[in-house]
Amino acid sequence: MKRSQFTPGRSCLLVVALSGLIIGALLFSNLTRPVGNISSFGFCSLASVKARAAAEYAATPTQLQSILHYATSKIVPQQSLAEISVTFDVLKTRSPCKFLVFGLGFDSLMWTSLNPHGTTLFLEEDPKWVQTIVKKAPTLNAHTVQYRTQLKEADSLLKTYRSEPLCSPSKAYLRGNYKCKLALTGLPDEVYEKEWDLIMIDAPRGYFPEAPGRMAAIFSAVVMARGRKGSGVTHVFLHDVNRRVEKMFAEEFLCRKYLVKAVGRLWHFEIPPASNASQSDGWFC
Repeated sequence: MKRSQFTPGRSCLLVVALSGLIIGALLFSNLTRPVGNISSFGFCSLASVKARAAAEYAATPTQLQSILHYATSKIVPQQSLAEISVTFDVLKTRSPCKFLVFGLGFDSLMWTSLNPHGTTLFLEEDPKWVQTIVKKAPTLNAHTVQYRTQLKEADSLLKTYRSEPLCSPSKAYLRGNYKCKLALTGLPDEVYEKEWDLIMIDAPRGYFPEAPGRMAAIFSAVVMARGRKGSGVTHVFLHDVNRRVEKMFAEEFLCRKYLVKAVGRLWHFEIPPASNASQSDGWFC
C-alpha cells in the first residue's frame, strides 16, 4: 500500500466516491440481513423487535469513522475508483466474510468499512507504519510480518523453487515450512487458522532491490486458496501488475486461467480449492 497523496482535485472526487461506497455497503448489508418472522408478536413485542433490528442495522463505529475520515482528509487510497470497485463488487456478494489484506495504509479503514460484521485483517512489514496507522484508526486489526525474501532474488526464486519439494502444489504449506523460501512461516495464528474468502495483495514494498517484494505474498495466497475446505473459490486481488515481478509471479502461481477481471493495475483471480483445480504437469498453472 502506497504512502503518498493524490492531487487535490482527484482527492476530492475520490473522497465523494468512497463515502458513497461505504454508505452503499451499509445499506446493502442492512437489506440483506433477515429480520425474521414477527407476525406472531403483539404490539409490545413488535416494538421490541423493531428496536432491536434498528440497533443491528445501525452503522458500525468503523463505518462512521471511515466516512468522517475520508470526508475531512486529503489523504486517500492509492487505488483508483475503478480498481476499488472490483473488490467492492465481490464484497457486496460475500460480506460479511473473511478478508485478508497484505498491506496497511490510507485505504485500510475503507476496506474494513466495506466488510461490516466480517473479519478484515491487515499484514504489514513496517512496525513503525503499523503504529502510525493504528494510532489514527485503532479499530483496525493489523499485524507486523517479517519476510524472508528480497526483490532482487525474484528471478532466482522463480527458477529454483521447483527443486524444493515443499514448494510443490501437492506438498506446500505455510506455518513452519522453512525449506520453501516463498512460504510465509511466521504469520499470526489467526491467518493460518481461518479460511479467507478474499485476499488482497497490495504489499509488501516491491520497488527497490532490498525490498521484500510480493513473491512470498503471492505464493502464500495461492497456498491458502488451494487449501480451502469450504465451498466456493477464494478471490485474490493483486495490485501493481504493471510491474514485472508482480506480473511474472501472478502468471506462475495465480494462473491466467483463473484471471476473471483486469482493471487498471489490478487483477482479480478466482482460485478454486486444489480438489477442484485442473493442474498442468503437477504444478500450479
